[in-house]
Order: sequence, then structure tokens, then C-alpha cells
Amino acid sequence: MTQLAVNRLHYPVNVLGHGVRAGVWVQGCTLACPGCMSRDTWEQRPGAEVDVEAVVEWVRRLPGPLDGVTVSGGEPFQQPHALAELLDALREFGATAEAPRDLLVFSGYAWPRLRDGEPYRRALSLCDAVVAGPYVARRNTGTPLRGSDNQQVVPLTQWGHERYGEEALAGYAERRVQVMTDGTELRVIGIPHRAELARWQAASEAGGVNWESATWTA
Repeated sequence: MTQLAVNRLHYPVNVLGHGVRAGVWVQGCTLACPGCMSRDTWEQRPGAEVDVEAVVEWVRRLPGPLDGVTVSGGEPFQQPHALAELLDALREFGATAEAPRDLLVFSGYAWPRLRDGEPYRRALSLCDAVVAGPYVARRNTGTPLRGSDNQQVVPLTQWGHERYGEEALAGYAERRVQVMTDGTELRVIGIPHRAELARWQAASEAGGVNWESATWTA
């Protein structure tokens, strides 16, 4: 059975794509973009592998509305076979829904590399849209759905164009983030503006919240 190295799963996600979404963060990335907020997803971790079917079953059991699934990380296309298996199963599941569910994947690879790379072809054929390109901190200017303005949002299907084409992106609200906690850790989901996380950390520490570490400075 195909396995995918997973960092975390989260629902609902309201800030990384259209509507209410399930989020799958993969584990493992060798790109190491300076300023990345998800450094905890970089290293290979023993025991992070999960059966793809288990991830799909988690999506199937979600209790509320579901407009799509966002896959991020980590670098999803560094696990191209497992990514393709996941997207294939999610597309099959989505075909039974009354309303459309899109599949959006974030990648640190530039679009030409993905487009022309044989290992990525099958996974790309199953995406509705891809956000592609390395994160460049100095170019974090607030562009919709992108961490930095060098990145491209590439629609690949009809639903991809309707939800992530130029006209759709022009209507996106200002960037937002979600914050969740399990009592010991805070998780920030979304695409913050440059230096926003550092300002937030400084403000919370000034208010008496002690930080042991932060993934974006680890």
C-alpha cells in the first residue's frame, strides 16, 4: 500500500483556497527557502509515513461542508507517486459529491520544472490548480494565495480556472490566517505578510506568553 509522509491534517481550513477545505501538510522538503514559516515540515522524520488510504478515509469522515482539499508542506512533489495516489483517490471521492470539490497543491518548485518534469506528470493531471515557485521573503507583498509575488497560481481544469484564475484571484479578500492550539502548541495556518509572525511573537511575549521556539526561526 502506498504511503505518504505526513506532518499534519487539519479541518476546517478557510485561508488556503476556495471555501471550506481539508488541509494535508506533507513531511519532507529539501528546498529550504529562507523565511519559510513551516520549517518543521523540512526534515525527514521516521514514522511520518501514513497509508494514503488512511488520509483519504479521514477526508471522507469529515463532518461538515467541504469545497476542496489543499495539499501543502513540506514539498508535495518530492513524493510524486504518493501524491498522485492521494489526488487520484480524492478525485474519485469528490466525483460523488453534489457540489464541486477542487484539489489545490502548493509547491516550492517553479512551474516550468513541474510542467516539464516526467515524475510530476501524473500528479499534475489530477490537480485543479497549483501554486508554484520558491518562497522569496523580500517579495512577500501580499499577493492573493501566494507567499511571494514570484510564485504562480496555475489553473489546470475548468474548476481551477473558475476558482483560481486571474478574475477569481482579483476577488480574493485580504490575506487571513487561522490560529489553533492544543493547549501546548500554537499552529498558524495561512499566508502571513512578511515579518508578521515575528511581530505577533514579540507582542504575545510582551503580554506574558512565553515561547520556547518557533518553526519559522528554528
